[in-house]
Amino acid sequence: IRNGQNMQEIGTMTTKRYTYRHIVRLTVEAETPLAVGMGKGSDILTDAPVAKDINGLPYIPATSIAGVLRHAMGFANDKTEGNPFGYLGKSDDNDDSGHGSDIIFTDAVMVGKDGKALDGIQDIDWNDKFYQPFQDLPIRQHVRINDKGTAENGGKFDNEVVYKGTRFVFEIELMSDKDDKGSANKHITDAINRLRDCTLRIGGGTRKGYGKLKIIKCLQAPFDLSTSEGLEKYLKKSSSLAEDLVGFTEISEIGSLDDSKWTHYKLILSPVDFFMFGSGMGDSDADNVYASEPVINWSGIDGTPSFDGNRRVLIPGSSVKGAIAHRTAYHYNKIKKRFAGKQDPEEITGSKNEAVAEIFGKADGDNFTRGHLLIDDVLKGQAQAKTFFHNKIDQFTGGTMDGALFQEKVIYGKGNEYTLDIYVEDSALNDEDVKDAFEQSLRDICKGLLPLGGITNRGNGIFTGTVTKNHEPLWEEQKK
Repeated sequence: IRNGQNMQEIGTMTTKRYTYRHIVRLTVEAETPLAVGMGKGSDILTDAPVAKDINGLPYIPATSIAGVLRHAMGFANDKTEGNPFGYLGKSDDNDDSGHGSDIIFTDAVMVGKDGKALDGIQDIDWNDKFYQPFQDLPIRQHVRINDKGTAENGGKFDNEVVYKGTRFVFEIELMSDKDDKGSANKHITDAINRLRDCTLRIGGGTRKGYGKLKIIKCLQAPFDLSTSEGLEKYLKKSSSLAEDLVGFTEISEIGSLDDSKWTHYKLILSPVDFFMFGSGMGDSDADNVYASEPVINWSGIDGTPSFDGNRRVLIPGSSVKGAIAHRTAYHYNKIKKRFAGKQDPEEITGSKNEAVAEIFGKADGDNFTRGHLLIDDVLKGQAQAKTFFHNKIDQFTGGTMDGALFQEKVIYGKGNEYTLDIYVEDSALNDEDVKDAFEQSLRDICKGLLPLGGITNRGNGIFTGTVTKNHEPLWEEQKK
């Protein structure tokens, strides 16, 4: 007996039995591309490959799901009793009051063309039209631009992503005492609602357009192991995610979150004419081509998946975010009356600008914070492409200079609409000057004053449109 505990207390501690299980199986779909990393450095193709299972297919590790939900449900720093994710005891070496996790997650494995989870070792036909593209996942090119409009030293990198529309299946199992099953149901309900939250993101690059999921199907069943019937059902349930479930019921909407701490801005933009977000490479027609990616469509016969015949035009969230960040710094400096020639530009631009650091985050040595802004990638149907030919003229002879002929393939998007959803944590907008600078930047886009994408110095990337803030108009285009 330790620390004065008597035998009756010891007996009470050791006889607690977890006789209740609540299991949920979820099918989720990538609403934006995903970038759940492998946890190691670059490979021969990319600086940041995504996690792949034994079959070479992308998957989401259980730890990634658990970490995101633990934070979203408010248990990230909760070390008190009742935390379903477990908690540590006191620092005293003799203290054993800590508790392991009561909630269990499986890896999220990919759903195959037949709608079944590809769990375990599979014989993948890589010549199949659905599986073949997963051998070469899209690689996104990135470059960090400074306040002078040029690439920063060491700011060029790329990363691999999983196609929009890819589906995954995983399970959540929560253990509890028979008398505490109401708490188990509450935690499961909260977890599902958090997954439905439009601000939840998973994996890497969550602040630049990746990681948004939507629930396609949600099945649940409780098991009371203190009864012979409940125990038998639990033992008969297969651990394979590919097996059909028996006795599970489908959950539709089970509630809504009332603790949202985000402000939602929605921009509906229409190009004036041409725009281009570069892919970083060319094709057989041009040296520089607009970014595009295929997406998976599940609206086929019997819900079978297929890749769209045409690649979707891509507007990367990271590109739009960079433009907004630079313009936010401009407006904030204007509000604070910081003018050119009076202060060192490096001290009031980039992450050293207070408004940029507050909304977009900063990285200054060991002092870094992640951003408080979410922006989704936009992948929309194929638009009309146009190839422009360029050459450089010798100013003395008036002829074309050797090696100076190049082509660019851009999008003619007039008449199309593109919707950008931006979410900013309310805490980042507490300062009125920061908020005004950010919102004025959004208005500039809608007025056509802030071009987006590449080669904007040659007339591309001008958009006009409207922006709303929590569904209320913030700027409406002036119709002629």
